[in-house]
Amino acid sequence: MGLELSSDEAAFFAETKPWGFILFGRNIDSLDQVADLTAALRESIGRSDVPILIDQEGGRVQRLKPPLVAHYPSGADLGALYLSNPEAGLRATWIMSRLHAFDLVRLGINVDCLPVLDVPSPGAHEVIGSRAYGITPDVVARLGAAAAQGLKAGGMLPVIKHIPGHGRAGADTHHELPHVDAPRADLSARDFQPFRALRHEAMAMSAHVVFTEIDPDHPATTSSRVVAEVIRSEIGFDGLLMSDDVSMNALSGDFATRTGAIFAAGCDVVLHCNGVRAEMQAVASRTPELAGDSLRRAKAVMAAFGAPDDSHEAALREEFAGLMASS
Repeated sequence: MGLELSSDEAAFFAETKPWGFILFGRNIDSLDQVADLTAALRESIGRSDVPILIDQEGGRVQRLKPPLVAHYPSGADLGALYLSNPEAGLRATWIMSRLHAFDLVRLGINVDCLPVLDVPSPGAHEVIGSRAYGITPDVVARLGAAAAQGLKAGGMLPVIKHIPGHGRAGADTHHELPHVDAPRADLSARDFQPFRALRHEAMAMSAHVVFTEIDPDHPATTSSRVVAEVIRSEIGFDGLLMSDDVSMNALSGDFATRTGAIFAAGCDVVLHCNGVRAEMQAVASRTPELAGDSLRRAKAVMAAFGAPDDSHEAALREEFAGLMASS
């Protein structure tokens, strides 16, 4: 899928009825074009309330870019402000998410894959890096909560990622599968903590990372042990669990095999991001109807959407600029 929805793509979506959609840079040209595309996606499956996701973090991960919207600072920039002035850092983080909502809701996008709750460790790959709010779990949790609240104040929902933690990974999961050898006690005290703090959010995205002390044979996304023992039990997350992109090279096997493994592990939704039709067909071939706990969680997501607050956009943009200028 590119800038427009073709008739063949619309027919495929009408047949397979995906739970939601995600947009990337290849889907974005102008504000009117994005609004038309999201409307066409909803029309294709006959649901006006369908979740439409985007990765709009700020910093180097921002699918909508200037001049369509402002360039926003990274999570690390917000974290630096927090360290110098905690009140200002929390306020700026909330405002930035509320501004994302102003940008996105008018285009028909209602879910932002934010906040990043990963806690980077020394020597880890820079795929997280400046996307993180800080290097301690407390800072990450506090700013992540502010980011999530800002999105919800704007009528959107957040996706906490990458559960149960990507911060120690020594490789980019777009290209290869990282193995983390840290003791489980260390993971629990550091990596899992921000997710535990935000465990009541409606959605989370998994990490394609092997935690060798927990399951040496499978990344979290396809590990029933990690999903059941860590994500659902230790962390206590009972929201909708979606995989990170099934097309990442961290996963092995063909797309039908990957999809089957993701669902077998206990994920509720498989995320496919590159838009290749043959891959989508393979994913769809192994995707069951939402049922049981997965259906319950999906319904809870839909019930969690709220009306935007009465924030004034221009005033918030002015306040945000002042806060960031002070950092």
